[in-house]
Amino acid sequence: MIATETTAVRAARTTGAASMPDASTEAATSTATDASTGRIPSSFAGPLAELADAGLEIPVLGGATVRHVNLDVAASAPALSSVAAHVARLLPYYSSVHRGSGYPSQATTALVEDARVAVARHLGARDGDLVVFTRNTTEALNLLATAVPGETVVLDIEHHANLLPWRDRRVVVARPSIAETLAALEAELAARPAALLSVTGASNVTGEVLPIAELARIAHAHGARIAVDAAQLLPHRRVDLAASDLDYVAFSGHKAYAPFGSGALVGRADWLDAATPFLAGGGAVEHVGLDDVSWKTGADRHEAGTPNVVGVAALARALAELERLGDAEREAHEAQLTARLHDGLDALPGVRVIRGFDDAHDRLAIATIELEHGSVGLVAAALGAEHGISVRAGRFCAHPFFDRISTRSNGLRASLGAGSSVDDVDRFLEALAKLVADGPAFEYSRTPGGWCPVTDDRPWPVID
Repeated sequence: MIATETTAVRAARTTGAASMPDASTEAATSTATDASTGRIPSSFAGPLAELADAGLEIPVLGGATVRHVNLDVAASAPALSSVAAHVARLLPYYSSVHRGSGYPSQATTALVEDARVAVARHLGARDGDLVVFTRNTTEALNLLATAVPGETVVLDIEHHANLLPWRDRRVVVARPSIAETLAALEAELAARPAALLSVTGASNVTGEVLPIAELARIAHAHGARIAVDAAQLLPHRRVDLAASDLDYVAFSGHKAYAPFGSGALVGRADWLDAATPFLAGGGAVEHVGLDDVSWKTGADRHEAGTPNVVGVAALARALAELERLGDAEREAHEAQLTARLHDGLDALPGVRVIRGFDDAHDRLAIATIELEHGSVGLVAAALGAEHGISVRAGRFCAHPFFDRISTRSNGLRASLGAGSSVDDVDRFLEALAKLVADGPAFEYSRTPGGWCPVTDDRPWPVID
């Protein structure tokens, strides 16, 4: 695991500058666990973590106000309250990074480099692995795509972020079961070698979790490396490069309760050190002449320009808070909500839950449905406008997968997380049942931007 410090980090820690914005002594919201199992008791029904949008009251059509229910966490999760507070504390010290001689600059540099160490530790990085900060998973995978010295094999279930970047790619269509899909991937790699196998850790459409350690074994057995798109998986489950023998992991802060615009690519250095710098500019160079340039190696090579200091610090703090909540506690909390959500949906007439594999027993707190009759876009609009419940309708940037497993043109996705509760699930199921049975209570029109109320009397917030 990476455990190095820059001179600026050591200097700032010595003076105490790096610790000023730190919130390591804060207690995150938690729940007592069963001593025998380490899991949350089955009676637990509330949120596991406090989010910045907790208790948010929003207007609905007709003049009423209700508590907002956020079931669009898979797209972007709200900030953890502790992350928002951490950002507020660091802003007075925000300054230039690297080479700045001032106290705030050294403190800011320490925050960024400490965050790099923290991300490496959380992801189980090996000695020599790089942590390259990016905007999000999409940018991280696009960066990796510039470095792959050969073909990449992917599944058709991938988010567009893990389907489109690869310059030379082969797509394997997933089979009805995970077991058959693993066999198909192994046969593909055995028949025709590839440099990289890049797979999602969990589907953003169905929430089904793939066995990434087994996928790593298959890739390595046939001379390929493996990259995991952990955008959906990491906010729900611990991802460990060394333990699962992964070569690269890409993820986004905005899905992991740190929506401040940062993500990361973590993994082996050699391909990245040999690749053309992802961005050409200051910070990525050793020397620049009018006719020549000498590029750095390591993370600096691909991080030209001023980094997103706030996003990087928020990302590291969010990962620390997820650790504080506990892996077993998070998994148990979401398992309870997932079971309640799927049981409720399976009992609703005219509603079908979309699944990709018939043997997927492990899934995140995500459910995508299609309707026997009616428009999921209209239902999603009415859930938000009439019931204060945020969901998502569409094909979720996974068009090939969705088109293969669904009988409709669009689906409706509900997704939960550490801030969700049983009451959130029940409100959604009750509102969905009413809309499916009776339709919306107000009139809507279909516009280029989607379904909208014909008359919208909701006041919009003034955010100064």
